[in-house]
Amino acid sequence: MDVLLKSVRVVYPGNSHHQKVRDLLIINGRIRQVAASVTDVPESVKTIDLKGKYVSPGWLDMRANFRDPGQEYKEDLQSGSRAAAAGGFTEVLLMPSVHTPVQSKAQVEYLLQKSKNNLVTCHVAGCLTANRAGSEMAEMFDMMQGGAVAFTDDKLASHDAGLLLRCFLYGQSVNATVIVYADEPSLSGKHLINDSVHSVNTGMKGSPAIAEEIGLSKILRVAEYAKVPVHISGISTAGSVQLLRNAKSKGIEFTAEVYAHHLMLEDEEVESFDSNLKVKPVLRSKQDIAALKKGIADGVIHVVCSDHSPHEDDAKNVEYDFAAHGISSAETTFATLNTAFKGQLPVETIVEKLALNPRNILQLPLPSLNEGEMANLTVFSTEEEWTFTTDKMFSRSHNSPFNNTVFTGKVTGVINNNKIAGF
Repeated sequence: MDVLLKSVRVVYPGNSHHQKVRDLLIINGRIRQVAASVTDVPESVKTIDLKGKYVSPGWLDMRANFRDPGQEYKEDLQSGSRAAAAGGFTEVLLMPSVHTPVQSKAQVEYLLQKSKNNLVTCHVAGCLTANRAGSEMAEMFDMMQGGAVAFTDDKLASHDAGLLLRCFLYGQSVNATVIVYADEPSLSGKHLINDSVHSVNTGMKGSPAIAEEIGLSKILRVAEYAKVPVHISGISTAGSVQLLRNAKSKGIEFTAEVYAHHLMLEDEEVESFDSNLKVKPVLRSKQDIAALKKGIADGVIHVVCSDHSPHEDDAKNVEYDFAAHGISSAETTFATLNTAFKGQLPVETIVEKLALNPRNILQLPLPSLNEGEMANLTVFSTEEEWTFTTDKMFSRSHNSPFNNTVFTGKVTGVINNNKIAGF
């Protein structure tokens, strides 16, 4: 793959080229030259004019469900990777909540081998507890030997604070990233709709904010006692953001993520009974969305991810109560984030939430812009307007509530593993 990225603005905090317009010459997938102007260009090189666009280290999605093995009819590693690339991601973290939960070295190795040399690099999260049942620890060290980079039970919350403590302590002893989901299942119920006037209007039992906040309080208190870092997934309420602020002021070590659709979609919309709006955690109020956005802007929320959860039509085109939770969202994550902020989020913050912080949390190396290194890059625009339609999705499943949505901010293309997409 030989290409010249012409006149593109570099967004790479800490790098000497940061916020400078540069030409990037890439030969055989490696960065040959980064300069204000590259003139010695071989004839075989494709030149792409990127004036007005940005290039950053390739983005990493910290929450992707590619459904392999066992549910490839929803998504597989190839279709999921195409969807991720279309959304600007060059790397993803695969959740272990597949048909047979990922909890062994062999399962980790299977996923890594099957996705090897794809344009999108797949990292694997193994189960935190055996069978994600919350009763005993999974074999974390064994999975690490197979290449797992994190451990989580996805969206199953542990009821047992003692087990949570042991998982935290053991994770620290083997230098593993532990990811937990904040919830109190006895209160959250079936995760149908936010507990508000809209739950009354629809006649559905609401999932109150306090369910997430009680779960989060337990996680933070256990992390404080154990004196170990923890990554918290799926923050969705104003009360949770305040709990994180309080924890930060006390010096508790944590990082937190929000799913992009929680920044743009409101609980009021669920009154339409559109099953593509059925997600976990449920969509929240305007006030909650404002708090989440403030948390992203001031750094108390560290990561924005897709929570890519593809489902076939038969799982979504049913009565709302019976529909599966989730959105096929890898392709719209950046556009949702940028549109939600109406273009007011600094481009450095976007790159921080999508590229820098995810790698820091997962203890993965940041792609280099040094000459001679393999190119791992995302090119994007924060101002381009475009209309998203589900009939042009790369994902095998089209369960998105954003059909015909006009977004501001679009991915131009990605480069990774000597492969290119978009442009």
